[in-house]
Amino acid sequence: MGLFDTVHCDYPLPDPQHQALEFQTKDLECFLADYTITGDGRLVRHARSSGKGTQHDVEFPIHGDIRIYTSIEKVWIEYAVRFTHGRVEWIRPKEEMPLTPDPPDWESFPALMGSAVLEGPVREATSPPAAAAPAAAERALLESLRLNRQSLEKMLEENSGHWSYEDPVYRFYHQSFKVYGLQQQTEAIVRRLQALAPDRPLNAWFVRIIEAGTGKVFKSEDNARWTEVTRPILEAFFHARFFLEMAVRSADLPAPPQLLPSGYAALLYLFGLR
Repeated sequence: MGLFDTVHCDYPLPDPQHQALEFQTKDLECFLADYTITGDGRLVRHARSSGKGTQHDVEFPIHGDIRIYTSIEKVWIEYAVRFTHGRVEWIRPKEEMPLTPDPPDWESFPALMGSAVLEGPVREATSPPAAAAPAAAERALLESLRLNRQSLEKMLEENSGHWSYEDPVYRFYHQSFKVYGLQQQTEAIVRRLQALAPDRPLNAWFVRIIEAGTGKVFKSEDNARWTEVTRPILEAFFHARFFLEMAVRSADLPAPPQLLPSGYAALLYLFGLR
């Protein structure tokens, strides 16, 4: 036995008679928290009051499978819920998931509702073909991060020193044309990021930021509108360096995480995987 979390499901279930039931799961935080799977497929943890005041509802950017289960008059009801980058991909009953655990021996354990949930192994359900491509691409990205970790760390170090990081920002405030040299660093970082997944286009917003902050040549008239011309150079560098740093941090991940760290989630957006 052990702690569990409670789940309400507004997202359509295969059996409409189960829609209003209260489910439990041991595949989340197991802190006796209350969750809702919203009608549009998001997973939301509800606020609870504490000594520090009322908290806020929090959306969980979950990526993976959870099991939700309950009982009605000793009839076991169980569903597998697959989330892909924060949204429900499908919900299937236990009967369609042959690898899920068998229900407990009701004569040996107390009723589920109002009691602790039974512990049981969690096994992966078979992925539908539609999810295979993005899942495979994400695994390939993680493998690329692991293989290129040393070179990514070296590049991050090269873009974090006095002359490569502190001085260019100073040059912006000093209104020195030397800030234009930052564009070469930005372009090199972007090429390195793209090489991690050469078959995937980079995020369109990111591309526009890079385009706005590169390809500039200093002209004397730029001094009259300095911030308008040179701020995009800094912005492009900061965005590129951010994703480089997130790539280095994410290189330690052994597999796609169920609860996404913000930096890793941003990296997925960069490569169109979220």
